[in-house]
Amino acid sequence: MTHRNWLTTGVVCAAIAFVVATGAFFHSQQLASADSRAMILAVDPQPLVAVTKSGERSFSIEIADTSAERAAGLMFREEMADDHGMLFVFEEVRDVGFWMKNTPMPLDLIFVGQDGKIRAIKQGEPQSEAMISPGEPVRFVLELKAGTAARGGIEDGDLLRHPAISTAPNADAD
Repeated sequence: MTHRNWLTTGVVCAAIAFVVATGAFFHSQQLASADSRAMILAVDPQPLVAVTKSGERSFSIEIADTSAERAAGLMFREEMADDHGMLFVFEEVRDVGFWMKNTPMPLDLIFVGQDGKIRAIKQGEPQSEAMISPGEPVRFVLELKAGTAARGGIEDGDLLRHPAISTAPNADAD
């Protein structure tokens, strides 16, 4: 083989290797981003209002009311506004447990009875697989950016108002 043939063969092999490596890299990046994409739900037109001893606090919320939406929740979200949250709506009052796997930001988890009253507020640590539970059955869970409840004076026994809560079957019978 002549020097020119060796050079041509080398360039062709290098080009093929580059194309294969580049394709494999971008394919793996596509899979990684598809696996870790955050679920973003439409913001409900009605704000959720927390009625506290010191006044009312309003939040724009996304509503997770299907099992798929509740399972995904705020996973993979890197950030969220201080006045934004996600309301998890369950079909009935039940024991619930949440974890923070694949959730990179810390959260306040506010557990709410069927009557809209806050039963417990717990803190969620990023990426933790520890189960977070209120210790009693609830109908709703509101997730907010960590520290929002304390800064807003939101405490156990306070009331949350929103059409998703007030229109829940037996909302007065908790």
